[in-house]
Parts: sequence; C-alpha cells; structure tokens
Amino acid sequence: LAALERQVFDFLGYQWAPILANFLHIIIVILGLFGTIQYRPRYIVVYAIWTAIWVTWNIFIICFYLEVGGLSKDSELLTFNISRHQSWWSENGPGCVRKEASMSGIKGLDNHSYISVIGCALEYRYIEVMHSSFQILLALVGFVYACYVVSVFTEEEDSFDFIGGFDPFPLYHVNEKPTNLLFKQTYLLISPAGFSGMEGLNK
Repeated sequence: LAALERQVFDFLGYQWAPILANFLHIIIVILGLFGTIQYRPRYIVVYAIWTAIWVTWNIFIICFYLEVGGLSKDSELLTFNISRHQSWWSENGPGCVRKEASMSGIKGLDNHSYISVIGCALEYRYIEVMHSSFQILLALVGFVYACYVVSVFTEEEDSFDFIGGFDPFPLYHVNEKPTNLLFKQTYLLISPAGFSGMEGLNK
C-alpha cells in the first residue's frame, strides 16, 4: 500500500525513474507474498535480495533531495532528462500556495508565466525524504520477516525428510499387510467354515 501511494504521487510529478523502481518493487512484493502463501522459499529469497536493492535506491533518493555528494534536487536526473518536472509535492505540499506571474514584459517570453510557490509548511524535499525513510523501514522489517519465513520453511522440510516424507516407499505400504490380514480374519469369521468353527468352539 505504501508503494502504491508513492507510485501515484510519482506519476503526478512525472518522476520516471521512481515510477519504474516503484513498479518493480510492487511486482517483487507480490512475488514474495505469493511465495509465502504457496510455500515457495525461492520467491521469498528473491524478495529478500530485492529489499537490499530497494534500501540502496531509497538511500540514493534521500541523498538526491538533500543534495549530498554533489547531487542537486533541481536536476533532471529522476525524469531521465526528458522534462523539467519536479516532485508533485513541490507545488502541492501542505500549506503551499501556487502563484503565476505574467512575464509578458520580457522579450521572447510573451504569453508565458512564472510559477512561484509560497507558504509551504514543509519543504517538498523533506516530504520525499520521509517517504524514502518509511520505505527503508518497511524494507528492513520485510527482510527480517522473509528470513524468518525461509528458516521456518527449511525446518519444516528437514523434519519432513526425517520422518520419511520423501522415502520411495511411503509409510502407508507398511500398513497394507496388517490390513490384508485383518480382512482375511473377517472373511473367515463370516464364511460358513468360520461359523462351523465358532459352533465347535461354543460346544
């Protein structure tokens, strides 16, 4: 749900790189859930590996918006240099007021407007940082849970092997002979010979 929420706002802001990353994340989460329900440890291992990649990606997003290591939040890196769009929260954050000022007085910019955003209670880059931090927290919890589920499945498979779960001669073969003997004894009692034998015993 958190990934879907983030995907919606990245679509609104035309952030193509995060859109692709979120899409992959949603697919892998579904794969991990399927593996948990269907007892497929390999799918859960894939999810656990992806969580490490997902944490790395969100750390990059945090560094991008906080402009760590020469990164700039105003660059077009997240839009693949296709457009100059920024985060949707840059104009629609809590308390933000969007204003357009005409630039008709400047040569070559007639019929264009300058958009300014004022009054934001929280700068948009901090909202993006909080989103990424929350995703990192969820990924760490998911990684721990995935490791636990894989260990449980592995223990169950080992115990199943120990009791002969994959024995070429299953346990039900052992019970065939006693069942046949019981059937033969019942048949003897019901047959006429069996009744005559019982009469002899009664006498």
